[in-house]
Amino acid sequence: MTCSQCNHDLDHCHGTLVIHADTRVDCTEPDCVDFEIVRHTLVLDCTELHGGCSCTVIAQESQLLRVS
Repeated sequence: MTCSQCNHDLDHCHGTLVIHADTRVDCTEPDCVDFEIVRHTLVLDCTELHGGCSCTVIAQESQLLRVS
């Protein structure tokens, strides 16, 4: 099976873009340097990661500090 975006020479990434609660973004593709959402077929919120993400704990603690 071949990638239709590759076949049409479209700018894209085969990795999964992960959007973190602290506004950072990462891609699972090590060579990816352009983190635009439109380049990625798969986009996840970091809370959807198996085992969660440490940035959500930090964001929740920060929110609790602001509220208290």
